[in-house]
Amino acid sequence: MSSDSDRAKDQDHVFKLIKDIQFAMLTTTDEDGSLRARPMAYKQGDSDSKTELWFFTRTDSSKVPEIKKHSHVNVSFSNPSHQSYVSISGRAEVIKDKAKAKELWNPYLKAWFPQELDDPHLGLLKVTIEGAEYWDSASSIMVRAVGYVKAAFGDGSTLEGENKKVNFP
Repeated sequence: MSSDSDRAKDQDHVFKLIKDIQFAMLTTTDEDGSLRARPMAYKQGDSDSKTELWFFTRTDSSKVPEIKKHSHVNVSFSNPSHQSYVSISGRAEVIKDKAKAKELWNPYLKAWFPQELDDPHLGLLKVTIEGAEYWDSASSIMVRAVGYVKAAFGDGSTLEGENKKVNFP
């Protein structure tokens, strides 16, 4: 059983892995029960807690009624150049919070929200994290190359990296 400090360290590692990733795939459940994934722009806020993800969304988008009916979602992050991947599960809700929107606002969002923070369809998607899993390979190209060569000769244990499930409160 891991200690609270180990869990906090693992949670911090999850956020470190996704920090510089600009887009994530959000998966919701459609009204017929099928899964739907779509890209979402992601920017980690400076004061974000380590239990939430925030995204801008249009309140008139198809994901809003899906989330209202089935709040359980998955958010997947991928950084192939660093061989790191993160899958986060949690509960989503769509909220209107102008102060939080102002904190997270980025000018590139004007493409989706022409009236910026005054856009009537501007909403925030808050995902409260329940759990995560990550795959984090050695970031050095040389280390990975050596590992692939060794693996090709039958030594699969030489591939550097870590896969771990992380619990969140």
